[in-house]
Amino acid sequence: MSDANRKDLGDKVADKVTPDHSKSTTEKVKDTVTGTVDKVQRDAVPDSQKSTTQSAADKVSRETDAHKTDESLLDKAKHAVGMDKK
Repeated sequence: MSDANRKDLGDKVADKVTPDHSKSTTEKVKDTVTGTVDKVQRDAVPDSQKSTTQSAADKVSRETDAHKTDESLLDKAKHAVGMDKK
């Protein structure tokens, strides 16, 4: 199994549930860097070489990333009522 050098699932949860306003700048940067490195490793190692838990967590992470958009709430509202068309 190849879960070494991966961000622990408990750490991922703690990063998500801790509000950003209560984190120091150093903690925010660390979260961003370790999260990015973890995503690179998530995609570099085949699921067949991961533990069951890591494989499942990576599948959820990939699915979540696939559904993210950079569209703001205001843009989504404009799109919903047709105001984004020129």
